[in-house]
Amino acid sequence: MSKTVGRLLAESLVAHKVDKIWMVPGESFLGLTDALTEVPSVQLVVCRHEGGAGFMAVADGRMQGGRAGVLLVSRGPGLSNAMVAFHTAFHDATPLVALVGQVERRDFGRLALQEQNYAKFLSDVTKDVIEVNEPEQASEAIARAFHLAESGTPGPVAVVLPEDIFDMQTETALARPRPRVFGGARAEDMDRMAAMIAGAERPLIWVGGALANASMETLDQLRQLAEQWVLPISPTHRRPQLFDAEHPNYGGYMGIRVPKDLVAEMRRADLLVAIGERITDSVSQSYSFPTAPDPQIPLVQVWPDPNEIGRVFRPDLGIAAEPAEIIRALLARGAPADAGRRQGWVAGLNAIHRRLMAPEWDSMPDGVNFAAICVETAKHLARDAVVTSDAGNFSSFIHRYIGFRPGQNFLSSVVGAMGAGVPMAVAASLRSPGRQVVAFLGDGGALMTGNEIATAMQYGGTPIIIISDNKRYGTIGMHHEVRYPNRPYEAAVKLTNPDFAAWARVFGAEGITINSEAEVEAGIARAFAVKTKPVVVHVHTSAEQMSAWRRRGAPRTQG
Repeated sequence: MSKTVGRLLAESLVAHKVDKIWMVPGESFLGLTDALTEVPSVQLVVCRHEGGAGFMAVADGRMQGGRAGVLLVSRGPGLSNAMVAFHTAFHDATPLVALVGQVERRDFGRLALQEQNYAKFLSDVTKDVIEVNEPEQASEAIARAFHLAESGTPGPVAVVLPEDIFDMQTETALARPRPRVFGGARAEDMDRMAAMIAGAERPLIWVGGALANASMETLDQLRQLAEQWVLPISPTHRRPQLFDAEHPNYGGYMGIRVPKDLVAEMRRADLLVAIGERITDSVSQSYSFPTAPDPQIPLVQVWPDPNEIGRVFRPDLGIAAEPAEIIRALLARGAPADAGRRQGWVAGLNAIHRRLMAPEWDSMPDGVNFAAICVETAKHLARDAVVTSDAGNFSSFIHRYIGFRPGQNFLSSVVGAMGAGVPMAVAASLRSPGRQVVAFLGDGGALMTGNEIATAMQYGGTPIIIISDNKRYGTIGMHHEVRYPNRPYEAAVKLTNPDFAAWARVFGAEGITINSEAEVEAGIARAFAVKTKPVVVHVHTSAEQMSAWRRRGAPRTQG
């Protein structure tokens, strides 16, 4: 039976179990939104900015256990605004399907209004750009996009749709979803991996992004593996929830600029096993541990996609497989009889971790030490809380003072893109209504995408948004001070900010102000007591305390 391409696309999205599309309306895809009005199972979430919509779609992909979030943006400026989401999803290995409007086909190459060559424009931040220029290609393009976005190393895929194609009639059958294909480890590789771990005196286990959507069963098996094989487990950058920070086998968080004493102890390792971790410059401390391209210690790397193994670091053993499979296989083999000899090594790393996480900080003369906020917030976090973080030095306090655990979810932009905090929190709140969602952000990030609080108000989201206001781009200020000591830099980073609590109330949200540490306990408790609308906590934060590890003018204490 004949139907419009718009209707076929809508049915194709339903076939792929899409129930939310994050979007900013555009004239280039009116034929699709018109068709979607007849599909009640798909909710169009109208956002305030394409960058915010993109961050929401990326977060939705994470919240759905690795199923692609869906972004719908118009051509030209719309897509340009959304580029930060493509960049984030690509580097974060998060599945994203973006439907992008295009000019009418008759106008290709004429420099028509908002025309862009998307195959070129998106070539470095997508896995593929699929251009639909004939009605017969439409449904197949959706199936290909989801398959590519969710397979191997997940990432963003763009489907480009010309404006004039949606109303065309077609009798093309709906293309069914394609099954995901999983790689597996060879028996001889598992034998070698088990032998390398069993023989190591000081092994170090890093767990990362390919486990971000792991089931609670898998994370519990990881815990059992750590206990039985006597192994230290270190979650990597932006994945703190993969192992319980209170567990005695927690080997320290491997994020950006790891404190010097922790990384010094890690350098004593005689084997590094990276399970589900690509090993970026952030994780490797700017390619110093392990050294690139040839690591200073034996390296075993597990990642689902063989193309990523060995891209930067030469492993002694690379295994292209799902990390959960590897964890189960090792656990099934049973621990080596002498695994207990590593107890001192594990305990030593854990002792450094516990000392670094101690709830201790200095009161500052120019505002609240953000450590006090994070310590107090941690007391209120539910076992299944979702925490989002924007980019900035304030995030160092999160990772130092909040002990995450499996069952919680942590969402952020692995590339440090500012503006992710609020949109990701809104997406999490709408994806899981009633679930506790807390966003941490700086004043800079708040002023970029904070207006997405209006999206939360419109659709019933209830995130708690905690803003660290030190009246500057603090991270950049710190870099200025490190690179050009004793030089003025205030003019390059200073911000003039609104009253964020009053700003929240304008939207209909709750607004709370914290001016001093004496107000922290009551202010945070009040924020968590609100259940029916978003809350913004405006914290007047110290600029003197530049990060969780550095005071202005003080020696550097991180690696």
